[in-house]
Amino acid sequence: MSGTMSNFFSAIRPNGNNNNGNNLLSVPSPSKVNRAFSSSSTFLATTSLLGKVAVVTGSSRSIGAAIAKCLGENGASVVVNYVNDANAAEEVVQAIRSQGKGGAIAVKADTSNLEGGQHLIDETMKTFGRIDILVLNAGIMGSKTLSEVDEPFFDSHFDINVKSPLFMAKAVAPLLPPNSGRIIFFSSSLTDASTVTPNALCYLATKGAIEQISRVLAKDLGTRGITVNTISPGPVDTPMFREGKPQNVLDSIAKQNPSRRLGEPEDIAPIVGFLASQAAQWINGQNIRVNGGFVV
Repeated sequence: MSGTMSNFFSAIRPNGNNNNGNNLLSVPSPSKVNRAFSSSSTFLATTSLLGKVAVVTGSSRSIGAAIAKCLGENGASVVVNYVNDANAAEEVVQAIRSQGKGGAIAVKADTSNLEGGQHLIDETMKTFGRIDILVLNAGIMGSKTLSEVDEPFFDSHFDINVKSPLFMAKAVAPLLPPNSGRIIFFSSSLTDASTVTPNALCYLATKGAIEQISRVLAKDLGTRGITVNTISPGPVDTPMFREGKPQNVLDSIAKQNPSRRLGEPEDIAPIVGFLASQAAQWINGQNIRVNGGFVV
């Protein structure tokens, strides 16, 4: 037995002779258990976000709107980001405010470029004075095969899906509080699916990049107690996902899931809410595939 494993078993069974001949693991005394868990009991017991401020990019509709509402329902003050649809963003803001827990504002900012991302951060700090949670939900999903891909298509995907979230994370990281800050990226379960199609080339290349960025930042920012994780939904019934797909294709995709349906934004949001909370303090550098069994 290696020294490491030997030490491990010695720790949980310090002296086999104390078991009166029984090969049972010794159980720590209640006082030792209480001491071990006293410092962590708070975050293990709660998913409350009261007093926290969350920024959610692309949150006026679909998955982003569901996330913003979920964070607000758990008590966070939420910055709802939009580019074009001010009315939709305001509806999300009012839905959050009506819960009477956290505040909410809508900020128009095109986070596909670094200036827009910085504007969103500046407006958040101006209003709330802090940022605790950054959810990088905004992105694009174009469909072109290798023969169709051109440089503008490639650049737009990497600018919006990779460069912008990375530099937003860079700008927000110094503002996040130690031991409770959260950064949550978005990828796709298709990065691990055998049913991937040729026209997903650039989209999945960007999502693969995001998964690796998240892993590395978890090691980097984790030294300050800031967690960095990735959510990877499966097919979710949103306008962006439906775009360009006839109904028979959508039905075929739905049938690949054990539940024989597409995901809904409300299937994704609670996982983000959990990762944003203190209860998820020990989850860092993980890629959580929220897909109902579409990819296993």
